Amino acid sequence: MPDRPTSSKMIGTVLSGRYRLEAKLGSGGMSTVYLARDTTLDRPVAVKVMHREMSEQADQLERFRQEARAVAKISHPNVVAVIDAGEDGGYPYIVFEYVEGETLKMRINRVGALDVQESLAYAIEIARGLTVAHARNMVHRDIKPQNVLIDAEGRAKLTDFGISRQLEKDGLTATGRVLGTTDYVAPEQAMGQGADQRSDIYSLGVVLFEMLTGHVPFQADSQVGVAMKHVNEELPDVQGDRPELSAATALVVERATAKDPEKRYADIAEMIDDLSTALEVEAARAGSTTGEATSVLDAVPPAKRKLSRRATWSWVAILAAIMIAAAVLLATQLIGSGSVGNGGSSNHGGGGNGGGKTAEHEVGVESATDYDPEGDNEEDPETVELAVDGNPTGTAWSSEHYDSETFAGTKEGPDPGVGLYVTTQAAVTPNKMKIVTPTPGWNAQIFAAASGPPEGIEEWGEPVGEVKGAAKEEEVQLHLGKAAKYFLIWFTKASPATDQEGRYQVEISDVKLFE
Repeated sequence: MPDRPTSSKMIGTVLSGRYRLEAKLGSGGMSTVYLARDTTLDRPVAVKVMHREMSEQADQLERFRQEARAVAKISHPNVVAVIDAGEDGGYPYIVFEYVEGETLKMRINRVGALDVQESLAYAIEIARGLTVAHARNMVHRDIKPQNVLIDAEGRAKLTDFGISRQLEKDGLTATGRVLGTTDYVAPEQAMGQGADQRSDIYSLGVVLFEMLTGHVPFQADSQVGVAMKHVNEELPDVQGDRPELSAATALVVERATAKDPEKRYADIAEMIDDLSTALEVEAARAGSTTGEATSVLDAVPPAKRKLSRRATWSWVAILAAIMIAAAVLLATQLIGSGSVGNGGSSNHGGGGNGGGKTAEHEVGVESATDYDPEGDNEEDPETVELAVDGNPTGTAWSSEHYDSETFAGTKEGPDPGVGLYVTTQAAVTPNKMKIVTPTPGWNAQIFAAASGPPEGIEEWGEPVGEVKGAAKEEEVQLHLGKAAKYFLIWFTKASPATDQEGRYQVEISDVKLFE
């Protein structure tokens, strides 16, 4: 491939005989992103091509390759999926799904401050995407509205996961290179102290501030000047721009953007809890939900709608708002069912509480991840989210095909197998798992872990449940000694494949947890 000093000269180039670059979508200090056509599957894709000067630096090239492989393992509806990666003529590239829509930054620039509920809903979706990466000990390092895409259905999808590192380990000016925007940089990153998951939380807090106000919190004559304001100055009071905001919403911004990482949310799941509570409060105050907030709020399990410990000072006001909304809803339901009026008698007679039976409560599942520690560490990651997409019959995750129902000769270990695990929003103690499968007959053990997720099957400890000869709809009783966030289904026996005679696999179309 000839040298291509400018992005315009690359238009029309076909990478690896498959990806034809058609238009430039954007460019940064490390790479340029193009709209391309996958000529094999005849579909649009986005291709990120590393700049020549960056690819000639061995350390940057190896980092690009390693992180591309890591990001490819992330599968989540709120993360732009990595499809492929390669190198052609000295130009490393990564292929992403093409998301037709606009960036969150473009949306803010177009409409200004966003609706409060929409802002919280987008923040929740971005945080959900971060949950999967953080579970794999990955840090994004560059959370900003430019790296959030809003698709045609209004869903927020996070991109550039862990690939672009704009701040060098020795500080802002260590290499003398021009940096990208520092409008969202965490103080510890600006000071060259490294980044962890709490750095992403800080940046997300700044993004939420911008969505709510229509502008970034700090202005200066240079990017370094902006970064130093993040180090030395408190963010402006978000209620100064939006006095109608609830205390719950303002508290999320305040805690997420604390200068001291120890004073921020301990993890992204804790932030999601408070964002969910804030969204519920804003919906109660408004009397209804709007747009994207509707589907997000519907997905928030009631048991996770709670306030952080730092919100105790506003508890009375927030609780009152929730109780008023709940009372109105209850009254509406009672009147509609005929339970109110006519002297208070019930149309059904007998009254009572149905025998006092306690209804089971579904636990919110954030994501699903394929798990193959005894093989190539991949077990069809492209379809694993179909196991938790809420469609128990039309879609399914499928394992790879095997020549033996017990995975003999393909997996190492005393009890070979493959699996998938689901991640909840916070540590929970479910007592039941419901699994729907188009390929009944398989065997599995269920494991639970509070942290991790564990890399090897032996690190999961003792099983908390078991399935033998699975039915199409299987209910597994779980016996947890403590709360957990990761729940692994470890398949030790596969079922006959539906599409290849004489071979075996497992298909899962739905996984749910209940407590």
